[in-house]
Amino acid sequence: MGLRRDGREAAMQFLYQVDVRRPGNIEEARAAFWKQNDEPQNVRDFADDLLRGVLEKLPEVDTKIRTLADNWDFERLAVVDRNILRLAVYEMLFRPEIPPVVSINEAIEIAKKFSTAESGKFVNGLLDRVKKELLRPSRQAAG
Repeated sequence: MGLRRDGREAAMQFLYQVDVRRPGNIEEARAAFWKQNDEPQNVRDFADDLLRGVLEKLPEVDTKIRTLADNWDFERLAVVDRNILRLAVYEMLFRPEIPPVVSINEAIEIAKKFSTAESGKFVNGLLDRVKKELLRPSRQAAG
């Protein structure tokens, strides 16, 4: 597996923990997370970069998911799926150097690994709707 996939998986796992545990201090929680997860520094760096972005843009990311998740109560989404979506939607909206189809494919594979086959289909459908709203090419980095 590659550096970026490992980083995305670690980021999703941390977001899951934050979603479930609601720690008072995110930095302490992140330090504890990395103490328990032995990843190379380059994986940590990529994951931490994603985490900072997702947590900073969480209101906008969650609003986008809520808007596009027709007939789904946001709080009732599976916690794993919700955090996979958060990560991918953040990348698609705020990381123009990452082609949207890469974010979608990575999210589907992570959903298959950590959730269910049905989750992969759900994640794909919602992220495809995000992709259609983007004003940039879906198969290449912007710029």
